[in-house]
Amino acid sequence: MADGVDIPLRSMKELSEALGEILTEFGEKGAGARTGGLVEAIDDPLGDSRLARAADEFESAWDDKRETLRRDLEEMKKRIDDAHDGWREADLELAKSLEPEK
Repeated sequence: MADGVDIPLRSMKELSEALGEILTEFGEKGAGARTGGLVEAIDDPLGDSRLARAADEFESAWDDKRETLRRDLEEMKKRIDDAHDGWREADLELAKSLEPEK
C-alpha cells in the first residue's frame, strides 16, 4: 500500500499538448482549410455532378461536426489545464507548509 497521493502532472501536461495539436489540425489552417478541394477534384465526370453534390453535402456535415468536436476538445483541454494548475499549486503549497520554520 502506497502512502500519499500520486497526481500524474506530467501525463496531464502531455495530454494537454496532444489536445493542442489536435485543435491545431481541426482549426482553420488545418483540415478545415483542405476540405474545399474535394469537390473541385471530383468536378462532374461524364457530365454527372451527383458525386460532387454528395461530396459537398458530406463536407458541409463534417465541417459542422468538426466544429462541435473542436469546441468539445477545447473544453476538455481547459479542464485538464485547470486541474493540472490546481494540483501543481496545491503540491507547491503543501511542500512549503512542510518546510521547517526558520
